[in-house]
Amino acid sequence: MATPCNGERFSGANGKSSETRGKRLTDLPTEVLEYILCFPVLNHIDISNVSCCCRRLHDVCDGSGKVWSHQYKLRWPRLQKLYRQNESYDWQKEYRTRHMVCLQIQRTVVSISKRFFTEVPCVGQVLGDSFTEIESLGAPEHFCEDELLSILNSDRRKSLTLKYYAKKILYFLRQQNILRNLKAFLERPPEEQSALEGAVLVDQYCNPLADVTLESISAQLNDITEKVKKYLRVKNASHPSLRTGQGDCMVLEDFELQRQVVCALNAVLYDQLQYKGNECDYYNPLNSYIHQVLLRRTGIPISLSVLYMMLARKMGVLLEPVNFPNHFLLRWCQRQASSDDIYDYVYIDAFGKGKQLTAKECEYLIRQQVTADYYSSISTNELLLRMVGNLLNIGKRGEGNEKSYQLLRDSLDLYLTIDPDNVQYLLLQARLYFHLGIWPEKVLDILQHIQALDPSQHGAVGYLVQHTLEHIQHKRHPIEPEVKRRSAPEHSQVQYSVGLVMKHKRSGYNCVIYGWDPKCTMSQEWITTMRVHQLSSGANQPFYNVLVQDGTCRYAAQENLEPHSAPLEIAHPEVGRYFTEFADTHYIANEELQTRYPEDTVETQRAVQELYHTQTPNSGHPAGPGTDHHSQNASMAP
Repeated sequence: MATPCNGERFSGANGKSSETRGKRLTDLPTEVLEYILCFPVLNHIDISNVSCCCRRLHDVCDGSGKVWSHQYKLRWPRLQKLYRQNESYDWQKEYRTRHMVCLQIQRTVVSISKRFFTEVPCVGQVLGDSFTEIESLGAPEHFCEDELLSILNSDRRKSLTLKYYAKKILYFLRQQNILRNLKAFLERPPEEQSALEGAVLVDQYCNPLADVTLESISAQLNDITEKVKKYLRVKNASHPSLRTGQGDCMVLEDFELQRQVVCALNAVLYDQLQYKGNECDYYNPLNSYIHQVLLRRTGIPISLSVLYMMLARKMGVLLEPVNFPNHFLLRWCQRQASSDDIYDYVYIDAFGKGKQLTAKECEYLIRQQVTADYYSSISTNELLLRMVGNLLNIGKRGEGNEKSYQLLRDSLDLYLTIDPDNVQYLLLQARLYFHLGIWPEKVLDILQHIQALDPSQHGAVGYLVQHTLEHIQHKRHPIEPEVKRRSAPEHSQVQYSVGLVMKHKRSGYNCVIYGWDPKCTMSQEWITTMRVHQLSSGANQPFYNVLVQDGTCRYAAQENLEPHSAPLEIAHPEVGRYFTEFADTHYIANEELQTRYPEDTVETQRAVQELYHTQTPNSGHPAGPGTDHHSQNASMAP
């Protein structure tokens, strides 16, 4: 029998009170009760229930805050770094707020999946301004981010759809924050704008899910600086740069001392650490991200120049960025005062292992003559425009897949944040959004801005305005998606179902089916280009939409596919849009995909049971697709 908390004493058989039996839980000291209530087996529901028992336990739970503080730290350990140890907090209120954010985020992510499944194409699309719902919750930003991270860090094979949209939301929210930081950076006076900080902001915006901070990048530069000092100490133990600390700012006036620093920097950076220009994979966007340059020790001229310039500055040598065509350079003044004469400078090629060039040799480098203007130093803003412009060109060179579209979007966002009135890139942004079918209202705003800046663009603007308005009208009356039932007579030849992990017989790639058609629905041009007529059944056979292991989406003929002998996870970025879980042998379609293919779930389970779980005679092992049973099944394929 539980001991009551109402203060009544028990009486023995002789009517006398029993002190031993009358002891209550609430008589224990507060510190002991807090210790008990902080046991890991108790969760927030248990604590809430205990708090409702009586006033004494309510005061223990809510009094000092120790109990709710423990619950908070137990459930959300990542947030502890945001609280100062010496300050007091209302931990119950903090817990309640964070818990409400958890519920709101979960509801929002689930609703986004239901609303955008039919609207968002597999390639090159984003969820647009619906992400603002998260911002409109009014919850602390770090609470929203922590909940999204909690979703992403849950069981790797489960809640794939929830993770898919949580990742997109986190991507967007972080980008919005970085964009605010970039705008604040651009508002500073030029002398307070660090090229390194600007490069880090560009890096962060293009990689918002990576752990890139100015502090971590600066720490890595400090490590390299210490190596340069160590090398320099051997050459000149009394060099003044050796006496400076990490936060000190010093400028060397003596050219011989500057030369010693540059020589030491070249020796450490290129000989010891083996940094080099990436000639083999020049157009890889990783070459432009400063954290990747430090990680991979390779880059392109501008990223290596930023690294070189900042290291030199830490050692007291001032180098200036030069926006040289086709090959970014640094210049090093050989006079005491600044000069306008291009021949008063030595030009440093950070991409070419720190090689020092004359003005004439710079022309040999790019095999063309240029005017003196190209040898001038540029501002940090201009440097960032060149850096972002490189990323923009890589995005335009892309293959029209998710990655290239995302890079193009991100670099356009950055470029137009730095140079908001660039008509060429405003028009490119409007065309990109129009092509992807996203943010039609924003497209109209961009077009209006272009018309105000340059009325001569009325032809291109008018065309886009007309078709964007048609798109907005179409969105108001969406077409219901086609529901495909396997039992329909016209689908009798469809052999495979969504969720099955397959292997392409000819190309050898692994994939998972996320859709099918009873016959090829592509254009005649595509059918001719892909040589579909060379297949035994041509276009008159089922074709399957598949997510491929290499990140592409393909349309494969039934005769070219076979169930995978040993199903494995398909590492495709769009898997979560269609499936909620990988169940060892197959993917489980999410609610939205099941609505479109309502009979495929049962068929997938039947196929999986037959392919991977059927017991072979005289053995206790499951039969694989290579067994006689599967061979008979596969022979039914046309």
